[in-house]
Amino acid sequence: MAIKTGKGTIPLIALVAIWSISAIVSLPGLAISPILDEINTIFPKASNLEISMLESLPSLMIIPFMLLAGRWSVRGNKIRLLVIGTSIFLISGIGCMLSRTLTELIITSTILGVGAGMIIPLSTGLIVDYFTGDERVRQLGISSAVNNLTLVLATSAVGYLADIEWHFAFGVYLLPAITLLLVPALSHTRPEPEPKDGAQHRQESINLGMILALMGFYFAITFLSLIVTFNTSYVVSDAKLHSSDSGVIISLFFLAIMAPGFILNSIIGLCGRWVNFWSLVVMGLGLIIMALPHSSFTLLAIGATLAGFGYGVMQPIIYDKAATNSPPHLATLALSLVMVVNYLAILVAPFIIDFADRLAHTSDPRFAYLLNGIISLCIAAIALFTLRRSRVLGSDD
Repeated sequence: MAIKTGKGTIPLIALVAIWSISAIVSLPGLAISPILDEINTIFPKASNLEISMLESLPSLMIIPFMLLAGRWSVRGNKIRLLVIGTSIFLISGIGCMLSRTLTELIITSTILGVGAGMIIPLSTGLIVDYFTGDERVRQLGISSAVNNLTLVLATSAVGYLADIEWHFAFGVYLLPAITLLLVPALSHTRPEPEPKDGAQHRQESINLGMILALMGFYFAITFLSLIVTFNTSYVVSDAKLHSSDSGVIISLFFLAIMAPGFILNSIIGLCGRWVNFWSLVVMGLGLIIMALPHSSFTLLAIGATLAGFGYGVMQPIIYDKAATNSPPHLATLALSLVMVVNYLAILVAPFIIDFADRLAHTSDPRFAYLLNGIISLCIAAIALFTLRRSRVLGSDD
């Protein structure tokens, strides 16, 4: 089966290989979060710092190696880079499953971040290489959907696997083996060159001003939406709901991020240059709904779904704008610069949230939802008044 790319066609198996990269890039740290309590029980002498290192060190390693991978992609062989990064990821995952001490687990998790950082820019960079125009936007949307669907399924699987034996939770880190098996399909399918009249050929070098603006916008919406993953358990507890409801609500959030990816071109066609404005409004309203006092499960679920849907529309559009504001040979580098702020936001969000709570002299977990919802609506207002001239918040080429 041949898949249209906007430049020609590629075999379905090559597209599946690209999707498989998108499926694994969000896995680092995944196995840790649902089993933190068990880690504390298994290693009772572990300090809070050591436990936190299991979550933070992979992300810390991802950031520099994403930037290095973007740089290496300019002159290097992307398929070779993919094989090396995926192999490091897979071997580290096996190491996590075989670890017997906390030190071993920290070391292998850190190395896993190195491998993940090398392949994350390729999850979108290869889409940019193989696709163009509307087909590129569609595939970036599907890539985001595959990423978040895998995140939901793998998170659920981790819980069940950990119930059998805690080492099995790291079995989700074996998924890169599928990518390695599919790499030959990519190596035998070369991307067609970008059409001469394509937007990328209007760029002689990376449009740094545009890329920096996209980085700022991406950081903002990622930080604003992260409150759903960080604070939902506290709101659920405060509302006297069942503790398992927190996991359901967060899963709905990620499913909502996933959903727009399959219909992204239709959403853009319907909203036009207003797409970011309406997405910010939807995300802001969702966060404010979650901030309402005496929230029921239904209200929290609706709020998380709206917040996720708004974010899910904007994310792949940002990736497409990053690609079209750089020449073809620098597109992966531009994407690595933009994508790195996602992980930066994850690292600093807890500190910013804590600082805002201290500034407002509150410990109410709903305050952060309300504040982030208001900020989202303020950015939407800025988008409303700059639609015609802002290529970040409004229209692009």
